[in-house]
Amino acid sequence: MPSVSFEHIVKRFGAVTVLDGLNLTVEKGDFLVLLGPSGCGKTTLLNLLAGLLDVSSGRIMIGDRDVTELDPKDRGLAMVFQSYALYPTKTVEGNLRFGLSARKLPKAEADARVTWASELLQLTPLMRRKPSELSGGQRQRVAIGRALVKHADVLLFDEPLSNLDAKLRTEMRLEIKKLHDTLSPTVVYVTHDQIEAMTMATKIAIMNGGEIQQFGTPDEVYENPANLFVASFIGSPAMNLTNARFRITDGSPGAMFDNGTKMDLTGYDFVSTPQDGDAIAVGMRPEHFLIDTQGTQQSHSAFDLTVKMVERTGSDALISLEFADDQLFVRAEPDRAAKTRPGETVSVQYPTAKLNLFDAREGRRL
Repeated sequence: MPSVSFEHIVKRFGAVTVLDGLNLTVEKGDFLVLLGPSGCGKTTLLNLLAGLLDVSSGRIMIGDRDVTELDPKDRGLAMVFQSYALYPTKTVEGNLRFGLSARKLPKAEADARVTWASELLQLTPLMRRKPSELSGGQRQRVAIGRALVKHADVLLFDEPLSNLDAKLRTEMRLEIKKLHDTLSPTVVYVTHDQIEAMTMATKIAIMNGGEIQQFGTPDEVYENPANLFVASFIGSPAMNLTNARFRITDGSPGAMFDNGTKMDLTGYDFVSTPQDGDAIAVGMRPEHFLIDTQGTQQSHSAFDLTVKMVERTGSDALISLEFADDQLFVRAEPDRAAKTRPGETVSVQYPTAKLNLFDAREGRRL
């Protein structure tokens, strides 16, 4: 499968510039997820690749082919839409075959492709049914099968799971991931759902305001967010972000919070060191807190904080704690959360190595 490259892409709608000089490369066989909030430009970028929109300037390459000016049918792509876009009067088999009819393939070749896709996606028992007789997950599998039978160089997915309920989304995530593991196509997948991105992607491009905020593996963007936007967007529940001042005391770096609490930052791996007195944002993931640990662990900051609220979700729980005129969410075991009551004091510790520090003014990682 070929690579995909966006080179200096600009897209304008009248006086509004949606993408301004965007560059991005998808290596062959990668599963790239374009992730971001509504209006960030991710679907526009996908539609430019598909040929459904024209670029204002820049170049799109698939492998060594410049496809910028080519019609969609000539780009070697197949696309799965959010709305399934199945033909209601055709059977499952008819929908799978429809995209092949225009290619005038020999009947034996078309039969082989349809049989292969139906077996791969477990559609064989459903071949005589029409879309109205299928569940949402079955319809989406048909839409994916219709894309697969084209043997396209690149597969595009435009929020394909957003119309499904939670259980079906989980099942379809597994199906799509298994499909990629089996066939290794180059995939560009658009979503605003970070769970989809984290579970399926080999690479994630996080977008906001028409710009790529960070590009990397799921672990990279989660563990080392490049800026405040990525830190606040990736993670469920979101990262705790609390304002502080950077202070150097007796040669040691620290964060001073508004309530006078100080956090030792010795051992933090700074990308760039701020000046004494600079405003910073301290990021702490809920799952990295230690609760009720006896004695302060080495390279940990310790706090005694008041409980504001306890949220239990069955297999998991969150404890909200008062901290520096703000609140910290701490992930806890359900049994521990069941013993916790609002108003009581809880002892927590946080490892310095797991901190994320940001310049509060510019948003960049420190």
